[in-house]
Amino acid sequence: MLQQFYPQPPTHQYCYELNKDMNFSAAHFIPNEKAGKCANVHGHTYFVNVTIAGNQLDEMGMLVNFSDLKKLVHGKYDHQLLNNFQEFKHTAPSTEVVAKTVYDIIQEYLDTLANQPKCIQVLVRETPTAYVIYRPSNTGKEQSFNE
Repeated sequence: MLQQFYPQPPTHQYCYELNKDMNFSAAHFIPNEKAGKCANVHGHTYFVNVTIAGNQLDEMGMLVNFSDLKKLVHGKYDHQLLNNFQEFKHTAPSTEVVAKTVYDIIQEYLDTLANQPKCIQVLVRETPTAYVIYRPSNTGKEQSFNE
């Protein structure tokens, strides 16, 4: 679905790893004159891949339900103007920021699950030739964009 290969996440010690591909169509703009054409409202079909890992399956024998992941991302952002969302009020929804935001949304949901899976990678493809990968830092000193 992502049109090309995507990089493998870092080596980990979890027993299970799942990947969910999804997409959403949305508009955005980067409110900065340095952004050139991207300062104008324009749209993309974003292709997203999330990698989730864990050691325990839930009562259904799943690490996480694929449809829940789709609802969290596609269900929220499809056919929307990203700049209108609270999470993008203090920073432009660049592809990098979108990738981190998708991670935050998914990990917040995963933290509510009894089997405690972890999101270890989010890839966001904005165009056929450009993508961003977000992986949480092991240092615990990740930059917050919404401060």
